[in-house]
Amino acid sequence: MASPAGPTTPQPPPLVGRHDVLDAFDRTLDSWQDGGFRHLTLVGEPGMGKTRLLRELQRAARARDLPTLEGRAAQFEQDTPFGLVVDALDDQVEGTDLELDADLRRLLAPVFPVLAPDPAAARSEAARIEDLSGLARHHLHKAMRKLLDLIAGPEGLVLLLDDVHWADDPSLDFLDYLVRHPPRSKVLLGLAYRPAQASSRLMTLTEGINIEVRPLTDTEAAEILGPRVGGPPSRELLRAGGGNPFYLEALAQMNEAKTAAPEGGDGDAMPDLPLAVRAALQAEFAGLSSTALTAARAGAVAAGEFGAQLAAVAMGRSEDEALAALDELVERDIIRLTAPTRFQFRHPLVRQAAYESAPAGWRLGVHARLADYLGRSGAPATVRARHVERSARDGDRAAISTLIEAGRSVRTHAPSTAAHWLKAALGLMPHGSAEESAAERHGEERDLEQDRVPSRSELLFELLQVQAVSGQAEEGTDTARTLLQLLPVHDHVRRARVVQLYGVMQRQLGRHAYARALVREELDRISDPKTAAAAMLNLRRTADLLQSLDIAGAHATLDQIPENVPGWDPGLEIAVAAMRPLVAYGEGHVLDALRQVDLVGVLFDQTSDEQLARYMDSLVWLGWTEVLLGRYDAAFRHLERLTTVTRVTGQSYILAYLLSAQARVFVLRGQLSDAVVPGEEAAEIARLLRSGESLTYALTQQCLRASYEGDHDQALALGEEAVKNDPCTGEWGGSMARFGFAAALVAAGRLDEGAAAIRELWNDDTASRLDPGTQVSCAERMVFVQSSLGRSEEALRWASLAEAIAHPDLPGETGLARLGRAHAQRLADPVAAARSAADAAELLLAAGRRPDAGHAELTAGLAHSEAGQRAAARLRLQAAREIFEACSMRGLHAQVVREQRRLGVYVPTVTSRSGGGHGLSRRELEVATLAVAGDSNQEIAEKLFISVRTVETHMSHIFAKLGVTSRVGVATALAESAR
Repeated sequence: MASPAGPTTPQPPPLVGRHDVLDAFDRTLDSWQDGGFRHLTLVGEPGMGKTRLLRELQRAARARDLPTLEGRAAQFEQDTPFGLVVDALDDQVEGTDLELDADLRRLLAPVFPVLAPDPAAARSEAARIEDLSGLARHHLHKAMRKLLDLIAGPEGLVLLLDDVHWADDPSLDFLDYLVRHPPRSKVLLGLAYRPAQASSRLMTLTEGINIEVRPLTDTEAAEILGPRVGGPPSRELLRAGGGNPFYLEALAQMNEAKTAAPEGGDGDAMPDLPLAVRAALQAEFAGLSSTALTAARAGAVAAGEFGAQLAAVAMGRSEDEALAALDELVERDIIRLTAPTRFQFRHPLVRQAAYESAPAGWRLGVHARLADYLGRSGAPATVRARHVERSARDGDRAAISTLIEAGRSVRTHAPSTAAHWLKAALGLMPHGSAEESAAERHGEERDLEQDRVPSRSELLFELLQVQAVSGQAEEGTDTARTLLQLLPVHDHVRRARVVQLYGVMQRQLGRHAYARALVREELDRISDPKTAAAAMLNLRRTADLLQSLDIAGAHATLDQIPENVPGWDPGLEIAVAAMRPLVAYGEGHVLDALRQVDLVGVLFDQTSDEQLARYMDSLVWLGWTEVLLGRYDAAFRHLERLTTVTRVTGQSYILAYLLSAQARVFVLRGQLSDAVVPGEEAAEIARLLRSGESLTYALTQQCLRASYEGDHDQALALGEEAVKNDPCTGEWGGSMARFGFAAALVAAGRLDEGAAAIRELWNDDTASRLDPGTQVSCAERMVFVQSSLGRSEEALRWASLAEAIAHPDLPGETGLARLGRAHAQRLADPVAAARSAADAAELLLAAGRRPDAGHAELTAGLAHSEAGQRAAARLRLQAAREIFEACSMRGLHAQVVREQRRLGVYVPTVTSRSGGGHGLSRRELEVATLAVAGDSNQEIAEKLFISVRTVETHMSHIFAKLGVTSRVGVATALAESAR
């Protein structure tokens, strides 16, 4: 929340020591004046003074006229989604006239209820298709980053977040995103947390300035204890204080008051505190009236920040009594006024002491009173759930419904919190009820409705799905095991669906062999291979075998599935059919693969989204097969539809693979700016899922895109991360990562390293786990390297290898092989090399692979030049330049321009990639032009053959580059640029 201007708190004692930290603050703020994003972290044990130091950082920032905001995570509110972020920004969102457009308000409304639409708008909003995939979180993170940009404005913002070790998972997800994708505005993020209680995810946020808050020296400790100890402090007192400022203050107060430890609680929740300090904390409550002590305990149970009315309900007293008790607590500096009607404990350890001093049974009653009061007040389920969870009795259907409602209401933007509430609901459900037993005995599968309590198996399956999309794979495997134990052995269809998800999560954890074993074990339970359940499991097994490039095994497994069975779901039929073309391609039967993939395309168009949704983990391979076969238009169309279905059904564990395939299509066709969004979204989904496998897929495509663009540093970083991220499982995705990194090395001019990386692919047999088309690409790059290094024999050998692998019915493969031959011929016969390169360019353009065609045109131009055929060289180089310019391939474009100028061609210097002063890329300029002409985002998407989401991303980039906030501003900026 924003630093309060009205209520005041007692002045803290003078700061002792910490000169090194204060100096670091000054250096950071002074060096940050130029702008940008900075990230500063204070790490120290409880009571070490991190909060006080954040106040000093705030004071130093204000002395420089820098706006500051602060937020604090609370120990007992960790199940409140985005609680830390809301605490810091809610007042700004509610009380400041920020320019939030409709889309931004819609995205932010789940986190900031004040932005929720009015009832009429809400009804319109309800008609929108809900995105249940993990991308809902990704787009929310982007919206929250934009919110920070708006709040920061031109002056900048210092955002201070305390006690981050208690932050809820969604807030941590956002902080992780923010550090990896910094805001564009001037923002300094200051975090403070306890290392012993920090999650591993929090500990990875170490890219910024890290300051360890160490214990005070004995001299500094003695200064804090001062005269309150009645003379020089004893060695025992100094030892008990441990150089910890909070402990020392507590010991000094206890010594000054000469009191003993108070009644109530044994302090077991504070095991890390010295006994003397624990007693000192509990002594805070000695001498309080019974009503004030009750108020302190009730406030600790109620909320991190609470008002008098909530305290009165928690106490079970009148509001007047509560106010009098709160006044007494304020006077004793146990709680402090943080806003005109809001209170907060002086320190989290004081709140913890108050909470633990209360009898457990009494706390249960407080939670029950609060749950009842909030329910009668119409509070949303997410607000009531914390108190319901802590007070409900087993079998309480109303409580179970509340917890389920809370979980379902946050599953899109906070699935980890949703999983928590669903588990809490399961904990209240009775085992073995008559209704549940009958349902499980007969294998009934009922729809999940909002107005009834589902059966245990239904709720477990819902929990399993939420865990699968929230990165809780380890917990999900436990849920899956429980569900399989509950479901009857003859309930093959539901068991198969559970095993499918179980296997997906095992793959997320890198346990590929175990995932395959799960499928085999469940298959052994099914006696009839013609059942739908057996087909589903064999499809899962086929996909696993294909990823490890075991084509023979995949073929044998597919042969166990009948072509079709009467009564089969149409979605299952197309899922089986979708796997066969990839197997045929892997076996070298390309014509069969092309015929089969065309037939599947027809079936695909005739199948409903609902039918497709049940088999997404198989259908994803249809898109990848079409990519490998060079059917890019069909691949894009099918991938777009599958992506939409996946978003709506929340199967984000499939989404990263689909988006990576989309990025691959764009890269191969040279639509590099269009490849940015699906590549970034695929990586973000993979990180949210903590899925190493899908992250490897995404990073590889990002690496290849950056390499084509000429951003070699980024390409190498992405490629290296992709390789390190792969656990060497010997599967296609990991081999592709190694190819991408090798290609990036070659493109960056690190030829010897690139050659070594390619040779390693072949020598350790990794190349055998690449698809044939990528093998040809790999060999072509090796020919280029060997030719560039003057090694003609090696170049010819690799050129022959590329030609042997390339299939004659795939122009993309034969074009690359022909380009490889051209590289090899340049050393001895540049004229022949020019002919081969020209043939390659024609084949590659026919295949739709513009970047590779541009390479071929460049090679032809260089060969003509070396042969003294200057006119032909100029024509080929001009063709290459046009391709590279159209594809935004900056590095190769610059090389072509140098070659053209060397041949005497006049090439004007441009001030930006698009030729204007606005700095827009070619694609951004196309989008901007159509937007200014009045086209909607949907119309722009249709005209440019891209997705609406890609258009939205381009528009946000256009606004940022032009410094405008509307389409009218775009029109004005473009008009001024054209003058």
